[in-house]
Amino acid sequence: MKKLIQTLKNIWSIEELRGKILFTLMMIAIYRVGSHIVLPGIDPNAMTNGGEGNTGILGLIDAFSGGSFSNASIFALGIMPYISASIFMQLMTVLVPSFQKMQKEGESGRKKINQYTRYLTVAVTILQASAYVGYLEGLAQGSPGMIYGNYPFLLSSILVLTAGTMFVMWMGEKITDKGLGNGTSLIIMIGIVARLPQNFLQELSAKSVRNGQILVFIIEIAILIAIIMGCILLIQGVRKVPVNYAKQIVGNRQFGGARQFLPLKVNSAGVMPIIFAQAIIFIPTIFTNFNTSGQSGFFAALTDHSNIWYMVIYSIVVIGFTFLYTALIFNPKQIADNLKQNNGFIPGVKPGQPTADYIGAIMDKITFPGAVLLAFVGILPGIAQRLGVTQQFSTFFGGTSLLIMVGVILDTLQQIETQLLMRQYDGLMKSGRIQGRQTASAVQM
Repeated sequence: MKKLIQTLKNIWSIEELRGKILFTLMMIAIYRVGSHIVLPGIDPNAMTNGGEGNTGILGLIDAFSGGSFSNASIFALGIMPYISASIFMQLMTVLVPSFQKMQKEGESGRKKINQYTRYLTVAVTILQASAYVGYLEGLAQGSPGMIYGNYPFLLSSILVLTAGTMFVMWMGEKITDKGLGNGTSLIIMIGIVARLPQNFLQELSAKSVRNGQILVFIIEIAILIAIIMGCILLIQGVRKVPVNYAKQIVGNRQFGGARQFLPLKVNSAGVMPIIFAQAIIFIPTIFTNFNTSGQSGFFAALTDHSNIWYMVIYSIVVIGFTFLYTALIFNPKQIADNLKQNNGFIPGVKPGQPTADYIGAIMDKITFPGAVLLAFVGILPGIAQRLGVTQQFSTFFGGTSLLIMVGVILDTLQQIETQLLMRQYDGLMKSGRIQGRQTASAVQM
């Protein structure tokens, strides 16, 4: 406890770090206040079918937005349209030569890509906002007096929702520039964590109603802690490939000759495959204005994450996207060239193409178990719901929610620890440094 208090004092004593923390907290507070501001033209007291009735895909969307989706707030769509646009632009920089050239132009190219991403975000938000307004009109049929107006409400709501998403995107960029951690990821995490206390109390209430169920609740919490520890291992797990560097003598000094390791991530794709899979399964709900109730057959399976067919399809898509995304972002040829340029080599492997083939073969071997584990984490919420956990609380047992929370917390703690070590303070942990989700795409010299 004494060590913790001293660490907090050290953090607060660093002026730059203190400013970053206060700025981040201010942006988070603004985001949470905006999440409770209802769209103009809606009577919040007349909304009888809110987030508590959302299940399946809609429950996940509501969890990501911190309840803004079910509250019909100005931030109902949250940061997800920007995430979708960013993923699309990231794929374009890999697949389209003109975007590849733009990315290599440095700062000017990055600004152009960011500008295109913002334009695409506006288009995606307008599409999703139109579907969301249709969803609200469907709710209004069961709640007379909920919506005031018709055509003017449609236009004003689309405009406000688009402006709200762009404002959230701006806050995320400002947090990244002037705050602590990645702003976009942090906003998503805050939306997820905001629902945790309420869902925790709902689960506790549901289990304490029946005799003997409180023991089941304690077991659930123990399993949740074990899953979180497993996610940390999945995010930080690496395969260390030994690398030697040739000795060089310059004057009276010797350089190189040391043995280092090339860390290859077991889950180098991160949370992206799960986001891709959910985005694909989420597409049908857009064309039905988010109205998933009353559906049957195959479509109903795609909107219920506790359905067996959903788990099977979802797992296959996640595994496929894991291999695809890893192949897009991981370049063994570039790593082999970097090793060769810096007089590095893997013992027993010839430099050049043989080294690239060797690294690629290792990545294929470790990507498969990583993809299977990632798919298993993705379907854990559905498994938890089938075992009796409430739908809202089950989202914290795995999937994107848990991986984002664990990853963002590790990244933020890593930045705080870096600031402490730069000023010769003790780190946050005695046994080693905290590692984030950084992917080793090149050899660090």
